[in-house]
Amino acid sequence: MREKILEEERVELDRIANELTYQRYLMNEGQIRNFFRKMSIPEYIALQRIASQGEKSDVCPGKTYLKTLSKKMNLTMHQTSKMVENLADQGLVLWQHDGNGSEGTYVTITSSGQRLLREQTAILREYYRKVMERFGKENLVQLLELMKQLQSVMNGEIEALQKDLGMSGEE
Repeated sequence: MREKILEEERVELDRIANELTYQRYLMNEGQIRNFFRKMSIPEYIALQRIASQGEKSDVCPGKTYLKTLSKKMNLTMHQTSKMVENLADQGLVLWQHDGNGSEGTYVTITSSGQRLLREQTAILREYYRKVMERFGKENLVQLLELMKQLQSVMNGEIEALQKDLGMSGEE
């Protein structure tokens, strides 16, 4: 009897895990990508983070340090550097360093980057306005809060599993 219950729990857990994986795939690879013609979703998020972080900083107005951006986007420094290099090549950000570079490198958004960010934000605002009308603001807010909680739990489990397997988070 106990074995049957354990088997049913395993099957249910597999079903939930597969559905979560599928839903994350749909959200990450889905049609929302069609709204991003001039930049990728990660580049949009990076530009948005750079613009908002720079506005918030009293100590270093306009500057977003690479380390901060890497942490906010949950990326390795290498991944962040490659993305920022691409954004800089497009003229959307300036990549500079304090002193001789040992004090940290930072990015600032250019006027071209601000313009592109405003254009992309307007497209997304209209899309999500319509989604909110149909799904409901309260439902959307609740869903976002639940997604944040789930992401936090999942990140904790990934870190624990990596530690158990002797892996570092930078791989």
